[in-house]
Order: sequence, then C-alpha cells, then structure tokens
Amino acid sequence: MPSRKFADGEVVRGRWPGSSLYYEVEVLSQDSKSHLYTVKYKDGTELELKESDIKPLTSFRQRKSGSSSSSPSRRRGSRSRSRSRSPGRPPKSIRRSASQHAETKEKKEIVEINLSPLKQSGNSISRYNGEPDRIERNDISHRNIQDKPYLSQESSYLATQYSLRPRKEEIRFEEVISQEERNVVKGPKSVRTFEITATEPEDLEFGGGFGAFSIMIGLPVILFMLLLMCREKDPSLVNLPPPLPPLANFWETRVFGVYLLWFFLQALFHLLPIGKVVEGTPLYDGRRLKYRLNGFYAFILTSVVTGISLYWGMELYYVYDHFLQFAVAATVFSVALSIYLYVRSLKASKEELSPGKSGNIVYDFFIGRELNPRIGHFDLKYFCELRPGLIGWVVINLIMLLAEMKVQQRETPSLAMILVNSFQLLYVVDALWNEEALLTTMDIIHDGFGFMLAFGDLVWVPFIYSLQAFYLVSHPNEVSWLFASIIIALKVSGYTVFRCANSQKNAFRKNPNDPNLAHLKIIHTSSGKNLLVSGWWGFVRHPNYLGDLIMALSWSLPCGFNHILPYIYVIYFTILLIHREARDEHQCKKKYGLAWEKYCQRVPYRIFPYIY
Repeated sequence: MPSRKFADGEVVRGRWPGSSLYYEVEVLSQDSKSHLYTVKYKDGTELELKESDIKPLTSFRQRKSGSSSSSPSRRRGSRSRSRSRSPGRPPKSIRRSASQHAETKEKKEIVEINLSPLKQSGNSISRYNGEPDRIERNDISHRNIQDKPYLSQESSYLATQYSLRPRKEEIRFEEVISQEERNVVKGPKSVRTFEITATEPEDLEFGGGFGAFSIMIGLPVILFMLLLMCREKDPSLVNLPPPLPPLANFWETRVFGVYLLWFFLQALFHLLPIGKVVEGTPLYDGRRLKYRLNGFYAFILTSVVTGISLYWGMELYYVYDHFLQFAVAATVFSVALSIYLYVRSLKASKEELSPGKSGNIVYDFFIGRELNPRIGHFDLKYFCELRPGLIGWVVINLIMLLAEMKVQQRETPSLAMILVNSFQLLYVVDALWNEEALLTTMDIIHDGFGFMLAFGDLVWVPFIYSLQAFYLVSHPNEVSWLFASIIIALKVSGYTVFRCANSQKNAFRKNPNDPNLAHLKIIHTSSGKNLLVSGWWGFVRHPNYLGDLIMALSWSLPCGFNHILPYIYVIYFTILLIHREARDEHQCKKKYGLAWEKYCQRVPYRIFPYIY
C-alpha cells in the first residue's frame, strides 16, 4: 500500500475541478481503494481530489511585498505567451531583464484566489458518514463567517457567495468554466453569471430532433383519438382506431373565433393592474424579471363572466357539441404561436436564450430557444402556463357538468361528476393561489418557450385533463357514498402530501433562517444553495410528485372500472413525472455534484417509497 503524501487535518491547496485555480483546503481523509483525498474548502464544500490535484502550501510562490493591495486582480505575476492583454489596458513601459524573462518561462505562477465562506443557515450535514452531523443554529453565530446578503434559494445557476476575483488578463475564462456555464466576475458583489452555450447533441432530451418531431406529430393524434373515443358507446381499446368523422367536421371558423376571444380575454385580465408584483429567480446575466401575480383574480373575474353568461341564457352546451373543433382550434393556435416564438428567437441576444437550445432546428422549435419571450412587460410563457389552459380546464368541467344534466336528462349532476369537478377545481384554485411557486419550476427557469410548452399549456391541459368529465357525459357511473368517502380520503391524503411538501420547499427557499424550519436538516452545496434532507424531502426526493399522482388517481376513480379510458390521464401523468424526475436528477447532478450524491444516499427513493 503506497504511503500517503498528505495527512488528515493538513492544510494544503486543492485544485477546483474543471479549472486551474487552487484554493486553501483541509484534508479530511483518504480512500484506501481509490486513493482519493476528501478535502474541505473554506465554504464547507467537500470534494474528492486526486493526489496530483493537491499541492503543499510551500509550493506556492509568495506575493511580492511591494504591493499592499490584497485584491488578486492587482497582483502581479509572470507573463506567459498565452496571456491575452486587456484591450483597455496600456502596455507597461517597464522592461524585464533577460534573467527575469527566462525565469518566467521556467516557472508558472499559480494564481491565488480567496474563496469566501458561505453564509451558514440551519442545521446542516457538513459531512455525510452514514448519519448527519447536526450543527445548531445558535452555534453558527460564534463562527467567523463572512456576513453577506443571502440571495434567493430559487436561483439554480448562481453561486452567490463566492468572492472570486481572478486576474482577468492572466486566466482565460475557458479554464474556469464547465461545459455549459461561463463564469463572469461582475460588479462589486462578485456575483457569478453565466453565458449559455448550446446543449451537446448527446445531451438532448426527448430523443433529440427525431424524438421531438415524433412527439409533435403524435400528441395531436393521441388527443383527437381520445376525444373521439369518449363519444363512442363502447370506448374500448379493442375498437381502436375510432371511426373518423368527415374532415369538414374538424374545423369551424366560428369556433376558432370563440377560442381567440377566450385567449385575449384572459390576456386582458392578466394586464389588469391588480395583484402584487414579485421578482423571479436570477437570470444568467444577474437580472431578475418582474411578474404580476393576479392569476387568482383572473379566475374570479372569469367566474363572474361565466355566471353572467348563464344568467343571460347563453348556451354553453355549444362548447360540448363542438369540443373536437375547439381542440383543433387550440392546436392550430399553439402551432402558430410556436412559429412566432421560433422566428422572434432568431433575433434574441445570447443572454435571452434557453440553456436547452441545441442548434437543431426541429429540436429547438420543440423545446423553445428563447427563455422568457416578452412583448413589452407581457411575459408570453408565464401567461400561458396558468391562464388560458388552466382556467379553461375548470370552465370546460363546468360545461361538461351542465351537458351531463342535459344529455342524461337529470335535474342534478351525478355524484361522480360532482367529485371530478370538485377535486379538479381545488387543484386549479390551489395553483392560482400559490402562483408565485411557478417561478421556481423547471418550465420557467430552464425550458425555453416552444411547441412543447405552448401545446401543453393551451391544448393538452384543458382537453386531456378534463377527459374524466367529458367521459362521464356519455358514460354515467353511479358511485355509492361509501366508495365516494374512500375516494375523498384518497384525494385529501394526496393533496396533503402535495401541498405540505411544496409549502415546506417554498418557505425554505424564501427564508432558510425561519425559526419554524429550525428542525430541518440540510446539506450545503457548492452553488450556495442548500438541500433539504429531512421533513417531506427526507421521505422521498419528490414528495410533491407523489401527492400529484395520488390526486390524479382520485380524479379517475369516480368514472368506474368499465373502461381504461378515464385512467389514461393517470398513466400518462405517471410517465410524465418519472421522465421529469429524470430531468431533475440530471440537472441536480450537474449543479450540486457531490452534495447531490450525499442527498441520494440519505434519500434513496425518488417518488414511490420502497418502490422507486
């Protein structure tokens, strides 16, 4: 067994992975098998380094005492041929001797950079060895920790607490960046921002360009097939495909006009100066966009307009009678919107583009190139996420309830229809009431706005999520009060898991020092964010997904067990969340590295306890 070069507890300099920069670290241990050293940086980050990436303090040349400045940007070191002079910096008139020049060629100074400690908060797991080491909050005040403002935990791409000021003329940015992120030291607070580069072909999601094209063709086909099956007397899968109506029955200009009226009515409600204005997560250039939170008010106004329409005797049954045509109209509009988004993204600056763009035309059209497309202050992606589709889902459910009473000649709606309407109404109201939580989702902070989100928000949500109510109009199902009680209990349990998990996460992101969260344990990460490792997020990695799936099942159970059609949503939603979890896992591994591996060791199950 080879002897160790560095002992436990020894203070040395360790190279930061992916760069040529060395920081002061403490050696914690060495793995006897891999011979990797576990070192701890000043900010608490622990990494495993090779012996070749560690150097003793004595191997670093000391700074000349002629300069009193401690800023690395003012340190003077030896020049090399690879050095690029800043265009705005005049050349030095001091000549160097031949001996100095030769010495420069033989030795290359390693630039020292101060790594300021992170601001600690909460009980933490500073080192994982099977059981977490707790650090009490009242002990933190006794530590010598640099007090810096704590930026929002919602930022997924900012390492906010590092004070990195390398000498710009001596270090090329390419030496300090990862494949997808470019560190630019900017401003007095040394906040790191990032320039987005195209996603590598092997990293493309959804099967790349071919997969994206297949999805864009397949989703509308599946949608129309499911809607046609709901109209059939026996909507069994053995009867696929359902008979197609004449092509003329797929389109009606009046229906398209009604859909446009609905879309722009919601846009008008969104523009009303009501509701608070909040800032979103920091973007890659450090900016934070502002959003007006008035989705719940828009829902109230929509309810008033719908009530007035019913009072005036407007025949809302028209929507049920032309439901397929409304789905076609929404699809045409979403495609037109996607084309507009792609064309305008060609003129967008690099800072405005999504990190998921690839350079592949088909894939970028699908995933979206521009991250936050706006017309003035009107954010197109944010508006479409919650307004036309989500509120439209509730209105469609109400129309199906009225249609059931008319088609089945009932004086009151069935218990099954009431359960479906009530459960899904609660879900939508909850989303609108907690609208601010949307700003931290992958849709907003990572995905561009293209066909995937446009079709999903404007077509898939209102017409597929309302499938249970649409099914019950033509296929009634009588539910006993005992079975209804079981379904309600299932819904309540799913909603409890979903809401409590999301509330805990959002409260922690807003204020990690909240006394109500003092009992929670955390893992510090090198990005400045902390990972919850107890509470709901210590149960499974995505408890909100688990609650979502339980609620989805409760929406389908009132439809009975005669056909699988009402459960298509649950099946689709399970596949969607498993795929989304895989995307989350990929992003978290890139962002958090070793800290994420520790979290996965502590919380092994992803969505389903003891299963997955």
